Amino acid sequence: MNDLAAPGSALEAGRRHLCAELARIRALLDRATEAPDAEARLAAAEREIDSTRKTLAVDAPIDLLADLFGLTPFERDVLLLAAGVELDSGLAAACAAAQGAQAAPMFSLALAALPAPHWSALLPERPLRRWRLVELDGAASLTRAALRIDERILHFVAGLNVMDARIRPLVRAVATPGLVAPSHRAVAAGLAAELDARPDIAAIQLCGDDPDGAEDVAALLGAERGWTVYAFRARDLPAARGECLALADLWTREAALLDAALLLQTAREPSADGLADFVDAIAGPVFIASRDPLPLRRPTRVHAVMAPGWDEQRGLWKTSLSDAAHVSADALDSLAGHARSSARDIARLGPQLAGAAHEPRQTLHALSALRARGALDELAERVTPVARWDDLVLPPATIALLREIAAQARQRHTVFHAWGFGGTTGRGHGLAVLFVGDSGTGKTLAAEVLANDLALDLHRIDLAQVVSKYIGETEKNLRRVFDAAEEAGGILFFDEADALFGKRSDVKDSHDRYANIEVSYLLQRMEAYRGIAILATNMKAALDRAFQRRVRFIVPFPFPDAPLRTQIWARAFPAGAPVEALDYERLGRLAVSGGTIANIALRAAFRAAHAGEAVTMGHVVEAARGEYEKLERAWSDAELRGRT
Repeated sequence: MNDLAAPGSALEAGRRHLCAELARIRALLDRATEAPDAEARLAAAEREIDSTRKTLAVDAPIDLLADLFGLTPFERDVLLLAAGVELDSGLAAACAAAQGAQAAPMFSLALAALPAPHWSALLPERPLRRWRLVELDGAASLTRAALRIDERILHFVAGLNVMDARIRPLVRAVATPGLVAPSHRAVAAGLAAELDARPDIAAIQLCGDDPDGAEDVAALLGAERGWTVYAFRARDLPAARGECLALADLWTREAALLDAALLLQTAREPSADGLADFVDAIAGPVFIASRDPLPLRRPTRVHAVMAPGWDEQRGLWKTSLSDAAHVSADALDSLAGHARSSARDIARLGPQLAGAAHEPRQTLHALSALRARGALDELAERVTPVARWDDLVLPPATIALLREIAAQARQRHTVFHAWGFGGTTGRGHGLAVLFVGDSGTGKTLAAEVLANDLALDLHRIDLAQVVSKYIGETEKNLRRVFDAAEEAGGILFFDEADALFGKRSDVKDSHDRYANIEVSYLLQRMEAYRGIAILATNMKAALDRAFQRRVRFIVPFPFPDAPLRTQIWARAFPAGAPVEALDYERLGRLAVSGGTIANIALRAAFRAAHAGEAVTMGHVVEAARGEYEKLERAWSDAELRGRT
């Protein structure tokens, strides 16, 4: 006990009080064994308790425990007895003397020595065991079981209120945000008013598409109520129901000791049963951040927390970049329309963009890097765009359509928000585009050019990962794709889209019915999607007509004619490649697509490099022969001469 009574410590008054309490418990044990001076020491200890209690700024930890968990005076003394043998060697020796060498106190000793004893103190439903304040160290009978205080409670009794080591790795303290979306601040204020009117509402569901916003709302309400909010991921819940309920009890105890609230963060597809059991078992305040509401048995409130809209995002960016004089109004518009940014994203990225010496638009690729790439990368290939407009060799009409698409992508904020068109239609503010053309005609290259021009990532959807033979799985995967893409702010590129967006068929069995549901779901998400989605197909007729009505542009990629093929051949060999007497006009007579031309050029380059020569017409012709064989096409020298 010497360390507990060390003078000069900020906890000195509380420790002096604890020393007096333990002296009282020891005197009670000595009185039970009829020690001659026990009564005098008991009276002195009680006087010291009264004296030290007057010096305490707050209630002593043992009194706080008694109030928090509703301990009777006997249960309070049992807890002190169990703590005392850990903190006071003299008390441990007294227990050993009274019990025949066993230092850990038995319940029989507590019943015999402590005032107002009652057998029910160790019932599983009573606080000592219900909240795991003490544990029974196995014995044949209850009375002979050793009482051991829980380590977390021992630290609390000693004046050290530190989080339970079993809880600490599972939770994260949520800081009160500095930058908050006005709509989220309004939700927090509304919840505070509701709790004033209905204090029995301890479960608050924050549902929507902005997990960061849910954290902000919980933190704001926690600060207003004096709660420390801790975030807990639902995926860390134990699978076994018994372990899950035990963890709920452990957290309830922790919430009472720390005056804390729990923010339970669910995954995209939560297991409602396990979460509901866990939440219903928690007695303290709890927030649930999820996309959709969960069915709970306890009183609850459900509030929507959606990602900030364009106006809110622009205001948040303006606040975050207030010290950056080089940021123009157009740049703010671009930032607001770039991706679904939360207030926390903006607060984190604002200082980085403000410190840049150039317009923030040039750093938008870095912004995309923080938007759920991990979730999207599971189902898509991320392409870093490098191609530019000069790399495209397409008919003027096709180029004009592509440039119009880029212009609409840049001006969405003006038309939908500043000019009010966003309020006149129920459709999403995204941009759905259909590229139609044979393989190798430049559809993928055009998508890359658009992504590079708009400073966006290009996400090529892997249909093998998305489409599943299991009923309902394709829809789940597509939901993950669109949800992650909303956050990432990049361009979705569905290659061979007819495999995914095909015509709905007559229902002949359950698979047909679910396939039609998947197409219908896709149509709904495409309509609501706020980003840019490009679908490429060489089978336009195979697409569902309802989908074709929902795209804003249908861009044809025709098979290149001879003049276009000549231009493609002229660009097929990089400036650093050694070429000798290549007749591009003659090569343009080969009736092949741009993709095939690129393959032939690369094949010819390898042939020339192997021979240690410059690339000549002979290398190109031989490469073309091999490519024709691969495509199962008949080769004719007459094609190069312009005759069939």
